[in-house]
Amino acid sequence: MAVSIRLRREGAKNRPYYKVVVADRRSPRDGKFIEIIGTYDPKKPGHNSTLKLDRAEYWISKGAQPSDTVRSLIKKNKKQAASAPAKAASEPTVSPAPAEITPASPQPAVAERAAGEPPQT
Repeated sequence: MAVSIRLRREGAKNRPYYKVVVADRRSPRDGKFIEIIGTYDPKKPGHNSTLKLDRAEYWISKGAQPSDTVRSLIKKNKKQAASAPAKAASEPTVSPAPAEITPASPQPAVAERAAGEPPQT
């Protein structure tokens, strides 16, 4: 079975939104798929895609062919993932000042009802 990693269109007219799917090459664009591995929103500025990079690498290792756009998204997400830990390590962590803690008010006791009374609805 020839497998490809491609975009599946969702969203409204003039408002596209895509899911990155692993599908049999013969199935239609919005048809049957094997697995959803991410999303892509072309209208959103900045970082506009999410991908499960481990699943993408798994399917590529099994012979799946990514489309040109998906190949680009994988490349961008790898770059984003590589820069995220480096950026987090370079920024010093500052703990916020402790807020004043107020004791929680006690919960009111639940009124006990007589054995013969039906429950209130």
